[in-house]
Amino acid sequence: MSGSLPSRPSKPWVDPAALPNYGDTSSIEGNAPDYVKQLNYNTYIAYGVGDQDCFGHSVGKSVQFVEVNINRKHERKGRLEATTIAEVKVTRHMLNGAGMLHGGCLAYIVDNTPLVVLGLIQNVNGVGVTQSMNVLFHAPAPLGTILRIVSSSVSLGGRVMSSRCEVLDKESGRIVASAFLNKMQPVSAKL
Repeated sequence: MSGSLPSRPSKPWVDPAALPNYGDTSSIEGNAPDYVKQLNYNTYIAYGVGDQDCFGHSVGKSVQFVEVNINRKHERKGRLEATTIAEVKVTRHMLNGAGMLHGGCLAYIVDNTPLVVLGLIQNVNGVGVTQSMNVLFHAPAPLGTILRIVSSSVSLGGRVMSSRCEVLDKESGRIVASAFLNKMQPVSAKL
């Protein structure tokens, strides 16, 4: 065995263009091209939600993307930033024993990232596995709260990528949680 690093996979781990179409995305606002909105949604449903036997299926299916944007950030020397905005209503199966949004459910919700969107625009695979997640809980979200999940890309490298997220109470504007996520491209092990 040599001391060299493993080679990167020749094909993307998850190719958004190869996934089935999971529904109409024409109501999603924002300046991202329609095909990017569709491929992002397809990736979210196929990879992040899965079928009925998967963890979080009912929560994931209730999350609705409402806006997808791509903007140049002047303070970052014109680098692109992707932002996704999604909404979900807190329902009974999302609660902890105290009747508030469960922290594990919140972590699942913030794990839908704008990195797929940025990857599609830059022709880089933005689908990865979560490497780390730092979540700060600011306020409880009781039954019936409509959450607004605002996620923005921070960096998109060939192997490691990052995003940040704020979860707001849509009605009051109160911040419920904030998060910073690192994702990575898995490499296939050759034994």
